[in-house]
Amino acid sequence: MEPVPVSEDGTAPGEQAIQTTVALEGDGTDIAQARHLATQFLTRVQAEQGLPVSQRAVDLTQLVVSELVTNAHKYAPGPVLMDLQIAGDMVEVVAWDSEPVLPVARAADAGRVGQHGLEIVMAVAQGFEVQREPVGKRITARIALLDDLGGAITGRSPL
Repeated sequence: MEPVPVSEDGTAPGEQAIQTTVALEGDGTDIAQARHLATQFLTRVQAEQGLPVSQRAVDLTQLVVSELVTNAHKYAPGPVLMDLQIAGDMVEVVAWDSEPVLPVARAADAGRVGQHGLEIVMAVAQGFEVQREPVGKRITARIALLDDLGGAITGRSPL
Protein backbone atom coordinates (compact mmCIF):
# COMPACT_ATOMS: atom_id res chain seq x y z
CA MET A 1 0.00 0.00 0.00
CA GLU A 2 1.50 3.33 -1.06
CA PRO A 3 1.35 6.35 1.24
CA VAL A 4 -1.15 9.00 0.26
CA PRO A 5 0.25 12.55 0.32
CA VAL A 6 -1.58 14.83 2.70
CA SER A 7 -1.67 18.58 3.06
CA GLU A 8 -0.87 20.52 6.21
CA ASP A 9 -4.47 20.13 7.39
CA GLY A 10 -4.21 16.34 7.16
CA THR A 11 -6.37 15.91 4.04
CA ALA A 12 -5.42 13.99 0.92
CA PRO A 13 -5.36 15.84 -2.41
CA GLY A 14 -8.91 16.45 -3.59
CA GLU A 15 -10.32 15.56 -0.17
CA GLN A 16 -12.18 18.25 1.73
CA ALA A 17 -11.20 19.04 5.30
CA ILE A 18 -13.86 18.30 7.91
CA GLN A 19 -13.96 21.48 9.94
CA THR A 20 -15.97 24.37 11.23
CA THR A 21 -14.92 27.83 12.38
CA VAL A 22 -16.74 30.44 14.43
CA ALA A 23 -15.93 33.98 15.55
CA LEU A 24 -16.99 34.60 19.13
CA GLU A 25 -17.56 38.24 20.01
CA GLY A 26 -17.12 38.17 23.75
CA ASP A 27 -20.61 38.34 25.17
CA GLY A 28 -21.84 36.14 27.99
CA THR A 29 -23.16 33.39 25.71
CA ASP A 30 -19.87 32.58 23.94
CA ILE A 31 -18.78 29.70 26.14
CA ALA A 32 -22.13 27.91 25.90
CA GLN A 33 -22.26 28.65 22.16
CA ALA A 34 -18.77 27.19 21.67
CA ARG A 35 -19.62 24.04 23.65
CA HIS A 36 -22.84 23.60 21.65
CA LEU A 37 -20.96 24.06 18.36
CA ALA A 38 -18.42 21.41 19.41
CA THR A 39 -21.19 18.91 20.16
CA GLN A 40 -22.98 19.67 16.87
CA PHE A 41 -19.72 19.33 14.94
CA LEU A 42 -18.85 15.92 16.41
CA THR A 43 -22.44 14.69 16.00
CA ARG A 44 -22.35 15.77 12.34
CA VAL A 45 -18.95 14.08 11.81
CA GLN A 46 -20.39 10.86 13.17
CA ALA A 47 -23.65 11.02 11.20
CA GLU A 48 -22.43 12.39 7.87
CA GLN A 49 -18.88 11.05 7.67
CA GLY A 50 -19.41 7.79 9.54
CA LEU A 51 -16.46 8.46 11.82
CA PRO A 52 -16.74 6.85 15.24
CA VAL A 53 -16.78 9.38 18.09
CA SER A 54 -17.01 8.26 21.71
CA GLN A 55 -19.15 10.08 24.25
CA ARG A 56 -15.93 10.67 26.20
CA ALA A 57 -14.46 12.49 23.18
CA VAL A 58 -17.55 14.71 22.99
CA ASP A 59 -17.35 15.47 26.72
CA LEU A 60 -13.61 16.21 26.63
CA THR A 61 -13.98 18.37 23.54
CA GLN A 62 -16.67 20.41 25.29
CA LEU A 63 -14.41 20.78 28.33
CA VAL A 64 -11.40 21.88 26.26
CA VAL A 65 -13.50 24.32 24.22
CA SER A 66 -14.95 25.76 27.41
CA GLU A 67 -11.53 26.24 29.03
CA LEU A 68 -9.88 27.75 25.94
CA VAL A 69 -12.72 30.17 25.22
CA THR A 70 -12.97 31.15 28.88
CA ASN A 71 -9.24 31.87 29.06
CA ALA A 72 -9.29 33.84 25.81
CA HIS A 73 -12.12 36.04 27.07
CA LYS A 74 -10.48 36.45 30.44
CA TYR A 75 -6.99 37.40 29.24
CA ALA A 76 -7.32 38.77 25.69
CA PRO A 77 -9.17 41.80 24.38
CA GLY A 78 -11.42 41.37 21.37
CA PRO A 79 -12.92 38.40 19.59
CA VAL A 80 -11.92 34.76 19.73
CA LEU A 81 -11.82 32.50 16.69
CA MET A 82 -12.48 28.84 17.33
CA ASP A 83 -11.81 26.15 14.78
CA LEU A 84 -12.71 22.48 15.06
CA GLN A 85 -11.16 20.09 12.59
CA ILE A 86 -10.84 16.34 12.18
CA ALA A 87 -7.23 15.26 11.75
CA GLY A 88 -6.99 11.49 11.39
CA ASP A 89 -8.41 9.95 14.57
CA MET A 90 -8.31 13.24 16.48
CA VAL A 91 -10.40 16.36 16.75
CA GLU A 92 -8.29 19.51 16.83
CA VAL A 93 -9.64 22.38 18.85
CA VAL A 94 -7.94 25.63 17.87
CA ALA A 95 -8.55 28.93 19.66
CA TRP A 96 -7.06 32.19 18.42
CA ASP A 97 -7.08 35.41 20.40
CA SER A 98 -5.39 38.78 20.14
CA GLU A 99 -3.19 38.53 23.25
CA PRO A 100 0.44 37.88 22.25
CA VAL A 101 1.52 36.66 25.70
CA LEU A 102 1.78 32.87 25.65
CA PRO A 103 0.10 31.04 28.53
CA VAL A 104 2.17 28.99 30.92
CA ALA A 105 0.83 26.20 33.11
CA ARG A 106 1.32 27.00 36.76
CA ALA A 107 2.89 24.68 39.29
CA ALA A 108 0.47 22.30 40.96
CA ASP A 109 -1.12 23.84 44.03
CA ALA A 110 -4.08 22.06 45.60
CA GLY A 111 -4.87 25.20 47.61
CA ARG A 112 -5.16 27.47 44.59
CA VAL A 113 -8.73 28.38 43.71
CA GLY A 114 -9.25 28.71 39.96
CA GLN A 115 -6.67 29.22 37.23
CA HIS A 116 -6.44 25.50 36.45
CA GLY A 117 -7.82 25.72 32.89
CA LEU A 118 -4.54 25.27 31.03
CA GLU A 119 -3.55 22.40 33.33
CA ILE A 120 -6.90 20.71 32.65
CA VAL A 121 -6.55 21.07 28.88
CA MET A 122 -3.00 19.71 28.93
CA ALA A 123 -4.08 16.76 31.10
CA VAL A 124 -6.94 15.58 28.87
CA ALA A 125 -5.48 16.32 25.42
CA GLN A 126 -3.28 13.92 23.47
CA GLY A 127 -1.53 16.89 21.91
CA PHE A 128 -1.17 20.51 22.92
CA GLU A 129 0.70 23.45 21.43
CA VAL A 130 0.77 27.21 21.66
CA GLN A 131 1.99 29.30 18.76
CA ARG A 132 2.55 33.04 18.55
CA GLU A 133 0.89 34.55 15.49
CA PRO A 134 1.56 37.89 13.74
CA VAL A 135 -1.38 39.12 15.82
CA GLY A 136 -2.00 37.27 19.07
CA LYS A 137 -1.63 33.53 19.56
CA ARG A 138 -3.13 30.23 18.55
CA ILE A 139 -3.67 27.34 20.97
CA THR A 140 -4.29 23.86 19.60
CA ALA A 141 -5.44 20.85 21.59
CA ARG A 142 -5.93 17.41 20.04
CA ILE A 143 -8.41 14.93 21.47
CA ALA A 144 -8.81 11.30 20.42
CA LEU A 145 -12.16 10.49 18.82
CA LEU A 146 -12.18 7.03 20.38
CA ASP A 147 -11.40 5.91 23.90
CA ASP A 148 -8.00 4.38 24.50
CA LEU A 149 -8.53 0.66 24.63
CA GLY A 150 -5.26 0.35 26.58
CA GLY A 151 -6.95 1.94 29.54
CA ALA A 152 -4.93 5.13 29.92
CA ILE A 153 -7.25 7.77 31.36
CA THR A 154 -6.05 10.59 29.12
CA GLY A 155 -5.49 8.43 26.07
CA ARG A 156 -1.75 8.86 26.44
CA SER A 157 0.53 5.93 27.00
CA PRO A 158 1.65 5.62 30.61
CA LEU A 159 5.25 6.72 31.16
